[in-house]
Amino acid sequence: MMQKPSTLAMILAGGRVDKLNVLTYYRPKSAIPFGGFARVIDFPLSNLLHSGIERVAILSQYRSYSLINHIGTGAAWDMIGRYRGVSILPPFKSNSDTRETTDWYRGSADAVYKNLDFVQYHNPEDILILSGDHIYKMDYQDLIEYHHQKEADLTIGFVQVAKTRAHRFGIASIDREDGELGGRVKQYWEKPENPEADWASLTVLVFKPKVLYQALQENQQSVSYEFGRDIIPLLMAQGKKVYGYKYKGYWGYTGTVEEYWQANMDLLGDNPPIDMGSWGLRTNMEHRGIRDAQPALIREGAQITNSLVYNGCLIEGTVRNSIIFPGVHVERGAVIENSVLFFSNHIGEDCCLNKVITDVNSIFGKSMRVGADIGTRAEKVTVIGWNNIIPEGMCIGEGATVYPHLGSKRWSAVKSVASGEVLR
Repeated sequence: MMQKPSTLAMILAGGRVDKLNVLTYYRPKSAIPFGGFARVIDFPLSNLLHSGIERVAILSQYRSYSLINHIGTGAAWDMIGRYRGVSILPPFKSNSDTRETTDWYRGSADAVYKNLDFVQYHNPEDILILSGDHIYKMDYQDLIEYHHQKEADLTIGFVQVAKTRAHRFGIASIDREDGELGGRVKQYWEKPENPEADWASLTVLVFKPKVLYQALQENQQSVSYEFGRDIIPLLMAQGKKVYGYKYKGYWGYTGTVEEYWQANMDLLGDNPPIDMGSWGLRTNMEHRGIRDAQPALIREGAQITNSLVYNGCLIEGTVRNSIIFPGVHVERGAVIENSVLFFSNHIGEDCCLNKVITDVNSIFGKSMRVGADIGTRAEKVTVIGWNNIIPEGMCIGEGATVYPHLGSKRWSAVKSVASGEVLR
């Protein structure tokens, strides 16, 4: 019989976010590359590793291939062994000759409900629900210990945000029962139009199993199936013991292109808010052959300032304030500023890119201008979808979006892409 884990973690990793535009065209948000070598989901996975939580399920629905390929066996996060492991649980549709009726995941709560057989098989003492697309460092054992101390039915991790942003999140009013550590959740609102508090949910939730099972069962009679919109208000209305744990560290919410870009920029500088080394971030080094990439080659005359340039790159031009993933080639005369270049992009001679995110495997011809003018303060991010071969001399304006894999016929019909334009 399998050893009972004290905590079972379930990572919600399956969604596509329209505000992330073409970056999630072929992958879930949690699988977006981040920081020059990693993926966004590496942050909760690394937190679980360092928290000693070794039984993990990942709930994925939207274009799961890149995520499955990245997770592999889970060995990168030490989640392989007799009593530990990571399981990816996609939705399934049953055959007509079975009694069980299943469907695609209708929301975060429904995703867990449809896998209750998996959960109950492991029979955990605590169930930890996590979002797969937030950037932060947390020892979940601190939150679980607080949960046990309060004998709570549900404990939620919260972070303080500016009131101007609070309408985008699940927001709680928390009493001062335990001061800076946390307290009882007095009220909870999901994405309120006029927020009355400023503690935003991290989507880090610890449940008593029986409480969760009952809530998920009751929620099946609803028309909405989300933890924030449905499960938390349900437990509050029932008078359950719902506590808030106050998290005080860095939190990167990557719900928009601008937020994703800013989180990458938070890796740079003398004292960056994100320190992947001290955080102990792990990733799958086998994915895309990162482990086998040769050291970066910096040619004579190249200039690199305040940037992260990973193995497998060839830099002949200038790179400033940027994140460069493996396999990128920056030719002579090219200038890259304030940009994030994913795997295996080729930047031609005399190109200029400022505040640009370019997905994998694109080729930029000579003398291109992409994004804002070099040396100016760009307001909006320009996004280039993967697998594009962009003709030399092309000008793509600030805040423009280029869809993935546009063919040569489409590019031959384009003289330039205006600022803010979407090229499909």
